[in-house]
Order: sequence, then structure tokens, then C-alpha cells
Amino acid sequence: MEQGEGKRMEERNYVGYEYKEIVADSSMVALLLDGYENFGWEVNDSMGGKSVGGQKTVIRLKRDRKILNKAELTRLQRNFEACIAQIQTLEQRKTSAATAYAIVLGVIGTAFMAGSTFAVTARPPYYILCILLAIPGFLGWIFPYFLYKKIVGKQTEKLTPLIEEKYDEIYEICEKGNKLLY
Repeated sequence: MEQGEGKRMEERNYVGYEYKEIVADSSMVALLLDGYENFGWEVNDSMGGKSVGGQKTVIRLKRDRKILNKAELTRLQRNFEACIAQIQTLEQRKTSAATAYAIVLGVIGTAFMAGSTFAVTARPPYYILCILLAIPGFLGWIFPYFLYKKIVGKQTEKLTPLIEEKYDEIYEICEKGNKLLY
């Protein structure tokens, strides 16, 4: 027996990878990982994901460069990414108008409070004017919260069906991508 026969060396085939790095909201990480898996991507364990700030996470993925049906998978992946972006936009629309209205109302309340302050510090002080301006000032500080909640509720009710449609579209896209892999 020759010395080399006892040892068996396994042949390893070279695999070239392409890499992708995504910065995503922490709430979307699970959906993104599940979705990208259907387009041939896998988590690059050697790099790992890490949190950037409190709400963002970096996801590092890799995929075999010679994957079958790469062009179609890439097309489906772009559709998937577009749907994710649309969902994020719709989620932001739930609160953006409400925030704007609440801020405007708060600023108006602050203007009334400034007028009230100037009325009481004037020589001679105008106490009646101070009280008349302070009432809408305080209301302008209290009501933005309730206005915000009401508008967010209406927007959520209006946008939830659109968001659900986008999730359904994502599931169909991922299903098509998964079928191309196997």
C-alpha cells in the first residue's frame, strides 16, 4: 500500500458568490430574509447581520453566481424589492399626514400662548386678553394628540387593504422564485 492511499482527499468544487448588503428596518428583517431566500440568496454567516442604530439592521447575503434561471430570479427579486418599498411608503403614509396636522395645530397653540404671555407682561397687563388667548393656546397643545390618533386611525383603516394586497403580491412573487430554484 502506498502512503497516499490511506488518506482520501475530498474534492471541493469552487463556488463563486455574488454578495448583497441591505440596510432594513428591524421590523422588516424576517420578511426580507424569507423573501430573498426564494431568489437563491442565503445569509452570509461569516459577515453576520448587525444592528445600526436602534431601528435599522444590516443584512448580508450571498448567492451562487452560476445559479439557474438567474435572469428571471433577478426580475422577480426586483418586483419583490419594489413591493417592499411600496409597503414601507404606505406604512409611512399612515402617520405622515397626522404628524403634519398635529404639528400645525401645536404651533398655532404656541402662537396663542405667546400672545397670552405678551398680554400679561405688557404695561399695563391685559389680564382678560391673556385669558382669552391662553384658552385656545392650551387647547392647541392638548388637541394635537387626539387629532393625531384620529387621523392615524382613519389612515390605517384606509391603507391596510392596500398593504395586504402588496403582501399577497410578495407571496406570489416569492412562490414563483422558489419554483425556479427547484
